[in-house]
Amino acid sequence: MQYGICHLSIVPLRVSASHEVEMTSQLLYGEHFKVLEERAHWSRIRNAYDGFEAWINNKQYLKIQEAEYFSLEEENIRLSSDLIEYIVDSKGLLMPIAMGSVLNFSKNLAHQFDGASVRPESSSKTKLIDTALLYLNTPHLWGGKSPFGIDSSGLTQMVYKLNGFGLKRNAADQAKDGEALSFIEESEPGDLAFFDDSEGVINHVGLIMQENYIIHVDGCVRVDRIDHSGIFSTELKRHTHKLRVIKKMI
Repeated sequence: MQYGICHLSIVPLRVSASHEVEMTSQLLYGEHFKVLEERAHWSRIRNAYDGFEAWINNKQYLKIQEAEYFSLEEENIRLSSDLIEYIVDSKGLLMPIAMGSVLNFSKNLAHQFDGASVRPESSSKTKLIDTALLYLNTPHLWGGKSPFGIDSSGLTQMVYKLNGFGLKRNAADQAKDGEALSFIEESEPGDLAFFDDSEGVINHVGLIMQENYIIHVDGCVRVDRIDHSGIFSTELKRHTHKLRVIKKMI
């Protein structure tokens, strides 16, 4: 088994070994993974954090030793906590990194970081909405999970991660966990609402807020109303997403 780490700001993960295919997710700086299959130009990897599997270009990651991989598994995670921070590399050059980047391996890479960071503790969900609001107006990007572009499940995963809680990468997988609630009135800020398409496939998720509001991604990260039918856009004056289930994850 081989192992790797993302040493660049934001790296695309693809559904197959090509730059021309769908981006299914991203790696942020410092995320580590197992290499499941290696080809001449591409590798299929499994993200250590959430088990997500995809393809990465071989020029966009560094290999690390098995011992280094497992030392990262044992360490308490340290994340950058401002929307944008900077790493100084071994040549003295600045490299921007996005909120939620992992800093545990930066010294091993001869990188210097002097910005704001957190070691998330999974003790309370009271800060989830405050964290989500930091992403407000971030444009929608399929497979994205940074303030430069994010999708609905990327938003929920990163918000939970920054507060010390783990979620899977995709909305359908996230919906498999947690406790289902019967009514919106039973929910608390930070609970997740899931929505499905005409075929019953869960394809959207957002974070419940107070007073029947929800923060989610539709064109950009935004706040809309939610009721028993789904998300109601005050701009369009209609429902845009059909509610499937509300889950208490914490």
